[in-house]
Amino acid sequence: MLLSAVDDAGSEIEDSASSLWESTLDALPRIGVSLAIVLAGWAVSRGLRWVLLRYFRRTQTPSFAQVMSKVISWIFVGIVILVAMAITFPSVKPVDILAGLGFFSVAVGFAFQDILENTLAGVLLLFRQPFRSGDQIEVMGESGTVEGITIRETRIIRYDGELVLIPNRDVYKNLIVVHTYQDDHRQHFVVGIAYENDAQEATDAITAALTTVDGVRSDPPPIAIVEDLGVSTVDIGAMFWTDSRRFDSIQVKDAAIKAVKRQLDEAGIEMPADIIALQATPSFKAALQNEAEVTPAGSVRSG
Repeated sequence: MLLSAVDDAGSEIEDSASSLWESTLDALPRIGVSLAIVLAGWAVSRGLRWVLLRYFRRTQTPSFAQVMSKVISWIFVGIVILVAMAITFPSVKPVDILAGLGFFSVAVGFAFQDILENTLAGVLLLFRQPFRSGDQIEVMGESGTVEGITIRETRIIRYDGELVLIPNRDVYKNLIVVHTYQDDHRQHFVVGIAYENDAQEATDAITAALTTVDGVRSDPPPIAIVEDLGVSTVDIGAMFWTDSRRFDSIQVKDAAIKAVKRQLDEAGIEMPADIIALQATPSFKAALQNEAEVTPAGSVRSG
């Protein structure tokens, strides 16, 4: 009886192996066709990426063209793989494949959360375009010129020449200051004059000096206004507009400060240093006359 059971089990295994082999042989043509479809789809996706890259470059920024051409080609390859799976396994319905991919995508989402979040943030940045390649921005304490936006990060070249890579999700979630959003940028510095000088004469002299500086915009015109009455000076603010590019703006500001100083010197308007008043306290008098011991804190120590 034991021998009969063994023979039956062996026969079942043999039938199963034979059936699996026959199924594999039957599926080989479909597998070959599926592989051919996947390879052809991959080749077509490369051509599609090239075409989209050229098209987007004519209408969008280089970063938008680079990223979106890749994303669309990946989506195309995914659709081709679904078609190949449907051909290889005709008994499986497309709805079942999509359901399985749904569970798979959830697992992939948890495993590659950082990559997917940065990719989505990069796509949103490209569609919103708060800044473009070549703009000078400040984000998360980093300032520089935007080199481009990739699938994962935003590339910024700092003013000292170093490259900074900031994840797209951090750029999207944080405050962004775009210095070159407008063509013009307002500069400002403060000049302190002596109380003995006439404030109106000083503001007129500062305004006249600013109008002679190359790079200072005439519209809107430069202005000088009294901002504060300091301890020892009347503080006058000089405001003018320049090109928004940081290096040009700094150069113009340097020339403007030199021109204002030269104009005030020629007009005889004094720019004094801060006045410090010294009060003669008992400890100060004692220290000068060596009449008593003075502690480090400034008190007089009695004998």
